[in-house]
Amino acid sequence: MQKVADILARKNRHLVSVVPNTTVLDALKIMSDHNIGSILVIDPEGQYSGIMTERDYARKVILKGKSSTDTKVHDIMSTDLPRLSPDSTIDDCMQLMSANNIRYLPVFNNDYLVGIVSVNDVIKSIIANQQETISHLQSYIHS
Repeated sequence: MQKVADILARKNRHLVSVVPNTTVLDALKIMSDHNIGSILVIDPEGQYSGIMTERDYARKVILKGKSSTDTKVHDIMSTDLPRLSPDSTIDDCMQLMSANNIRYLPVFNNDYLVGIVSVNDVIKSIIANQQETISHLQSYIHS
């Protein structure tokens, strides 16, 4: 059974983060530069504070008529997201995302932040697993 650790190994990306007092506009620019839909929020002591997502921006800035240049990330970030561990299964991940209607989950090894998993990461992992199964079945049929 596939684990969250498998997704993180495939991603092979460094963690992109901002501090809580970063303006939303600056965070959005960083997200755009890295082609990501969320950004980790890490306090000055290096501790995880939350995640700011495009959805947070749309619902808590745009729809409320706030300014992206005046609003700070700590004012709109999501802080109460469920946590995954690298040993969590892909099924656990999908269940948490579905039950909580969220697209991103932080991954912790004990209390140490090791990554973030998106719904797209989960979908790619499932597709890759299915393609591998198809390939094995085709090899079996042709042998």
